[in-house]
Amino acid sequence: MEKDCLFCKISHGQMGTDFLFENDNLVVFRDINPHAPVHLLIVPKRHIRSINDLTESDNDILAEMIMTARQMAKKEKVNTSGYKLLFNVEKGGGQVIFHLHLHLIGGWDK
Repeated sequence: MEKDCLFCKISHGQMGTDFLFENDNLVVFRDINPHAPVHLLIVPKRHIRSINDLTESDNDILAEMIMTARQMAKKEKVNTSGYKLLFNVEKGGGQVIFHLHLHLIGGWDK
């Protein structure tokens, strides 16, 4: 856990965030500034700064993030209408919090 990382604090239960899903590796919660009716964040508990900091040993966590997003899309009832999965990478790519996270965005036609 990185001392000053917001998502480390959230994923370790230090911020009182309501989790829609949690296991040993990941948490899922609603974005506080949603860009769509459904806007979830899939966040690994282990601090990984960015996509650029991934190593070969991180393949499993990426697969788990994507499969969890798929499950959450079904739970949120956007799996058939459609949704986006988005990683922002570095400041120029829109990354604001430097802890790897995957956005699940959809629900415009719910």
